[in-house]
Amino acid sequence: MKRLILLLAVTANALLAAGSLIAVSSAQAALPTLTLVVTKSSITVGGSTQSGAVNVLTTASGVKEAGVILFLLKPGATFTEVENAKKAAGSAGKDPNFTSKYGSIVFDVEVASGHSSEAQIYLQPGQYVALVPGAGKGSKAHASFTVTAATSPAALPAPQATIRSIEFGFRGPSTLHDGEVVRFENEGYLVHMDIAFPVKSSSDAKKAVKDLLTGKEKAIEKLAAGEPVAFAGPLSHEAFQQETITAKPGWYVQACFMETQDGRDHTRLGMERIIKITK
Repeated sequence: MKRLILLLAVTANALLAAGSLIAVSSAQAALPTLTLVVTKSSITVGGSTQSGAVNVLTTASGVKEAGVILFLLKPGATFTEVENAKKAAGSAGKDPNFTSKYGSIVFDVEVASGHSSEAQIYLQPGQYVALVPGAGKGSKAHASFTVTAATSPAALPAPQATIRSIEFGFRGPSTLHDGEVVRFENEGYLVHMDIAFPVKSSSDAKKAVKDLLTGKEKAIEKLAAGEPVAFAGPLSHEAFQQETITAKPGWYVQACFMETQDGRDHTRLGMERIIKITK
């Protein structure tokens, strides 16, 4: 996660201030909407809480920026139990894979004050927690809610492309197009994230991939040519989000900056590749 902080910290404000990362397509507008409203001290859940496909609309006010997570609890587990276990585990509790015994991360985005983010997901029936994670082992704010079984669950529109995270790499098309709906899915057994940062050329992209593999942190800073695109925050096994691509056309390096238990970034194990976004 250290490399993620390095790459995102200097550009997060600019990225989020540009508005929603995801454009609203006609398919999104037709889906039921689940709303997540974040303030400095709270998160409020509204809209559709029935099972099936939903368009998740996340907004924030009074915060510089906030990560927002939906966590699906396993039957019988409670969020208090999760929080207490994380605190008791010490440094091990900071690893999001630690929570797999209690549930799964099914949605993860960032949003800035005065702006919004949208993504499509499929809600299974069950007990959920919407939370804003803190810098330490606990959450800044959280709200529990129940997703009930719908008589006729809404179906997700078929994506035009799917990119899958695995241990340790990405599968799927290496060329994405503005305006197409793309699904970003974690098929690995570990928690993975999916971000991409722009570079000026294919040559710079090759250099960046090499630097990521060897952990040359400062070299990456020099090669990055703009704000990163956050396709999906850390997600658990089989979780996915799908969204409309709106990023500026050009060359990008796609990467996962999660860490292994021994502290190695997933990029050091080959979890990066070159992609191109076109009109």
